[in-house]
Amino acid sequence: MNNQTIQELIDRYVNVSFQVHKKAEALIKDQISNDLTNDQHYILRYIHQSGSCTSTELAAVFEVNKSAITAIINRMADRGLIQRTRDQNDRRVVYLTLTDEGNALYQNCQDKIHHLVESIITQFEELEVRTFIQTYEKLALILQNKKEEVLGE
Repeated sequence: MNNQTIQELIDRYVNVSFQVHKKAEALIKDQISNDLTNDQHYILRYIHQSGSCTSTELAAVFEVNKSAITAIINRMADRGLIQRTRDQNDRRVVYLTLTDEGNALYQNCQDKIHHLVESIITQFEELEVRTFIQTYEKLALILQNKKEEVLGE
């Protein structure tokens, strides 16, 4: 590829990436805004999928400072969505799990998001969706490798 083609592709990528990210986040927020912030939803989702985790693990996964996670977790615990349990062998370690209320709210939000995403992806052929997801997964892997490469320098 020549430099002009590369620049055009970069511009298209940056523009579409910004548009998709912002619009998708806004649509999801519209679906769950009465219940959760997007960050809270992602945290509920992660804890639901992992069963339990620590604040340190969440900070690493979401690539934010532990203090930012702690603030979100405190609000969610105050609402009765997350339960903290200290490790029996090491009292410094605190595990986070979803309460019954947290699980119910997560499932309610997931149902709303499922219907939203379904209404979008059904506008494509199945092969288009599968190809897109495979490409997006490849992009995620490339970005992870690039991050590791940069951090390793």
